[in-house]
Amino acid sequence: MFGRTPKRSNNTKYYEILGVSKSATEDELKKAYRKAAMKNHPDKGGDPEKFKELGQAYEVLSDPEKRDIYDQYGEDALKEGMGGAGAAHNPFDIFESFFGGGTFGAGGSSRGRRRKQGEDVVHTLKVSLEDLYNGTTKKLSLSRNVLCPKCKGKGSKSGALGKCYGCQGTGMKITTRQIGLGMIQQMQHVCPECRGAGEVISERDKCPQCKANKVTQEKKVLEVHVEKGMQHGQKIAFEGQADEAPDTITGDIVFILQLKEHPKFKRKFDDLYVEHTLSLTEALCGFQFALTHLDGRQLLIKSNPGEIIKPGQYKAINDEGMPHHQRPFMKGRLYIQFNVEFPECGILSPDQCRTLESVLPPRPGKNLSDMELDDCEEVTMHDVNIDDEMRRKRYQQQQEAYDEDDEPAMPRVQCAQQ
Repeated sequence: MFGRTPKRSNNTKYYEILGVSKSATEDELKKAYRKAAMKNHPDKGGDPEKFKELGQAYEVLSDPEKRDIYDQYGEDALKEGMGGAGAAHNPFDIFESFFGGGTFGAGGSSRGRRRKQGEDVVHTLKVSLEDLYNGTTKKLSLSRNVLCPKCKGKGSKSGALGKCYGCQGTGMKITTRQIGLGMIQQMQHVCPECRGAGEVISERDKCPQCKANKVTQEKKVLEVHVEKGMQHGQKIAFEGQADEAPDTITGDIVFILQLKEHPKFKRKFDDLYVEHTLSLTEALCGFQFALTHLDGRQLLIKSNPGEIIKPGQYKAINDEGMPHHQRPFMKGRLYIQFNVEFPECGILSPDQCRTLESVLPPRPGKNLSDMELDDCEEVTMHDVNIDDEMRRKRYQQQQEAYDEDDEPAMPRVQCAQQ
């Protein structure tokens, strides 16, 4: 072609950029480019250099003639002009030609008008612990703005847009006023004629459906799938489902899970906690009871023969905690904290106390002798609520501090000088 064989150079780089093998088909190239370009598009916050490399790689590999030259001689042969690939390409044009100009462009090349990123719409979604344990689907009806289907978001019947002469299409007007000798103040404000749009539509040309607003209201029902094991505060996003607007990349609708407090179970990561109160008889002599789980199953909880449960003691049951998110067959632990309820005073007679004393372990320490008892001063104990006692003490201290502040200051006495 040039009278000499071109020097071989790197012929795998473009395949690596797209993440495909050298034997990739046309459909595989398209799929790889679509996924990577959407992720790295600058309007979506992607890397502009990476986006440029993706466009260059797809431009070469999607053209059979250029791909054949690249496979044989590499990247340098293309730069030298073989196959007509020496000219600079625009990655945005490649992107829009690939997607038909409807994904990130509002008609025409992205070089003319770049689209801004639309805002996400965020909602909180209240869920129960049962919802997160079993998984559920909630249907929610929402209203959103969509581009007018009649005028395709142009606002006019003809599709033509006139530049606002009040602001010369900028959407803003600058006014000046003199505030002093040789001092001028400039103020910028939204153009009142076009309301900041930079364009005007004549009354006769306004779209009859949206009245030149370019958008209309639409009701949409979304099915929100809450998966097993999801956490409080986790987000579920519906990409590109927020309000539409001209020249704007539609944002996402995001639901943030908000866990409602459960009357019985508490969750910590993938573990569940529950409290259960035993009588003193159950704690000493054994117990069994049925615990209703979050999926409705009845778990039989019972003590081992001869086992004694202490107040505040924990027991764990494996694989009865929360399902792991995206691995629902794996579960955490279920922890049961036991409280022991003691009988009221006076319920036991002296004979019953002696019977219990013969069964229970002996009292620790020795009994006091009569001489030791004579040396002791007997006192009386009273029942108290310690929380009420602490509140009373704090209030008393505050009152004493207040009384000290109200005392009049004594006059200062100075010694007379002789």
